Amino acid sequence: MHDRIKNLADKAKSLPKTPGVYLMKDDKGRVIYVGKASSLRDRVSSYFQASTRLEFKKAPMLDHIVDFDVIDCDSEVEALLSENRLIKDIQPKFNARLMDDKTFPYLMVTTNDAFPGVYVTRQPKSKGVKLYGPFTSVYQLREAVQLLQRAFKFRTCHLEILEEDPKRRFFRPCLLYAIKQCTAPCADKIAKQEYREDIARLTRFLDGDKKTVLKQMHHEMTTAATRLQFESAARLRDEIRALQGLGARARKGEQEFWQPEAFVNNPADGLAKLQDALGLVEPPQIVEGIDIAHLQGGEMVGSKVCFIDGMPFKDGYRRYKIKHGQGNNDFLSIQEVVERGYREAGANNELFPHLIMIDGGIGQLNAAMDIFRTMNVKPPMVISLAKQEELIYVFGRSEPIRLPRNHLGLKLLQYVRDEAHRFAQHYHHILRRKAQLEEDVKQGRRAPGRKKKVTPQPQQSTDTGISQGE
Repeated sequence: MHDRIKNLADKAKSLPKTPGVYLMKDDKGRVIYVGKASSLRDRVSSYFQASTRLEFKKAPMLDHIVDFDVIDCDSEVEALLSENRLIKDIQPKFNARLMDDKTFPYLMVTTNDAFPGVYVTRQPKSKGVKLYGPFTSVYQLREAVQLLQRAFKFRTCHLEILEEDPKRRFFRPCLLYAIKQCTAPCADKIAKQEYREDIARLTRFLDGDKKTVLKQMHHEMTTAATRLQFESAARLRDEIRALQGLGARARKGEQEFWQPEAFVNNPADGLAKLQDALGLVEPPQIVEGIDIAHLQGGEMVGSKVCFIDGMPFKDGYRRYKIKHGQGNNDFLSIQEVVERGYREAGANNELFPHLIMIDGGIGQLNAAMDIFRTMNVKPPMVISLAKQEELIYVFGRSEPIRLPRNHLGLKLLQYVRDEAHRFAQHYHHILRRKAQLEEDVKQGRRAPGRKKKVTPQPQQSTDTGISQGE
């Protein structure tokens, strides 16, 4: 026993620190378990260390392993897909539970739609879709979908999109379009044929044909450039780069927005925990937070911040100078921000975020809901977070949700709340300084600022098509 484990440990130490799939074998050469790893050396070696404690259902497996094989993969996403295919083909003894357990997640592509969507689901349809799965981990699958979306830019929303709908060109796409993770067929930003070509490339990649997909994309990019179709060529170039970098882990430079006290782990974990706590069907990919700032009712302002995939998206931040003129009234201020910030979404001209969080308690939540009730389209979910006890109030529920202080879902909400507060306070201080300066000038305590002298430039004869002052 000791010699067998030592030999396996020595063999594992020679493995590369690259993503891949490992296949554990018994004394008859049969594969009894298939797993994936971000680092083959670290993961496989962990099975044969004295300190390792395998989960209850895997513990007996160690007594049967006499050898293992590995398959190198270019990325963790490919390793996840390869693991899935091998489990379905081989049906190893210690993976057998996955075969019949219908609670495991699937990746579903709705091929019957004019603009197919891509979804993670535990209740897949049987017709008009292409299914991949079941997968062993919903969290890893969702992370893989995020990476794939950067390359193939498919939609994950549940909108019904009709090609012949003339109103599409007036629809404002969600923020995934702004960060180049979706080509926004909802807003007529891409032709049906081009979009379906992206979906076809995605399904071929999921089927394991990465080299052919990349080769075809290179050919299409070159052809588009030759025909002076530079927009299509640039889109394909970006997709190729994303596909080649698929599965790359976020480094420190990409985490500059993270606050150490807010997160000690991957923000995807926070989203998954928040999904469980709120009973959502999917993790809330786009979360927006609203806060109000003032000083004794003066210079009252509101803020709306946006988080995508658990990280701040600064281009989605908005600030509002409160106009109701009723002094220190948080409820009216929240209602004004809600009405101004979500007017277009309520009129079905753009999408709501997956989750809206109001800073405050049940009173602030009810104030916001009074405005949402007047809209033609309602948001998926609205909550509030009360500061003192950090209670989460959900509209329609009689009791608030109390999460442990170290709960990653709560930490994510605190991060959103603190960022909304910081952004509101920043705008409030700007207005306070401006008001103080104007008061000082009015009282003669400070001289007015000098206007910059503008030196007239000689007119040039140019035909730009733009008149002066435009």
